[in-house]
Amino acid sequence: MSLISPHALISSSASIADGVSVGPFSIIGDGVEVGEGTWIGPHVVINGPTKIGKRNKIFQFSSLGEEPQDMGYKGEPTRLEIGDDNIIRENCTMSRGTEHGGGITRVANSNFIMAYSHIAHDCQVGSEVIFANGASLGGHVVIEDYVTLGGFALIHQFVKVGAYSFCGMGSGVNKDVPPYMIVTGNPAEARGLNSVGLKRRGISADSIRALKNAYRDIYTSGMKLTEAVEQLQEQDMKCAEVENFVKFIRNAERSIVR
Repeated sequence: MSLISPHALISSSASIADGVSVGPFSIIGDGVEVGEGTWIGPHVVINGPTKIGKRNKIFQFSSLGEEPQDMGYKGEPTRLEIGDDNIIRENCTMSRGTEHGGGITRVANSNFIMAYSHIAHDCQVGSEVIFANGASLGGHVVIEDYVTLGGFALIHQFVKVGAYSFCGMGSGVNKDVPPYMIVTGNPAEARGLNSVGLKRRGISADSIRALKNAYRDIYTSGMKLTEAVEQLQEQDMKCAEVENFVKFIRNAERSIVR
């Protein structure tokens, strides 16, 4: 049974699953799909094509699935896809994709997206990411799993932020952030390994020690980046986290935060 306020406006072409709650004065437009158990508060606007999974909580005044803020957008049929178990707090905005950017903005599962956060067109957000209040992504940004974005952190378009990393409050991130790191400042600079976050996520002490050694090679050894990466690659890497760290840096299409 759906729990929909009589004061909500729901398009006849929207698909609303059982157990969905929609608060008063919310508007759900054409081509929107909402999965079982999702709660949508009052004064939320969702436009399609947008697919929202199960058990999400979407708070008042959020705007999801609106046209991308891209000067080249000409009304092409693009999408927003949101997974399961996300918390989307007040006044958050998420845009659909653009045709030249792949056509889909994606947000995966179990993310905590606090008030006034923005996810722009063609972004790809992993799972269990935390956006503190006002954190914002430019277009085409990739945020891997378990990332934390501090309040009002700003991520430049086309930047990739690696898994388990932490971007501090007010950071201006205009280069790729390798996984497992802390970056702060504007422009953002590397401040060390996110050791506390890694412990909280269950990364072993041995892996954290190995990552600290790899971090020193990349950031404090005085070697050029290419030399440090080559040296790490020549080692017999028995740590999956170090292998992931090196792979990210080797494959980075932009400069990395140093």
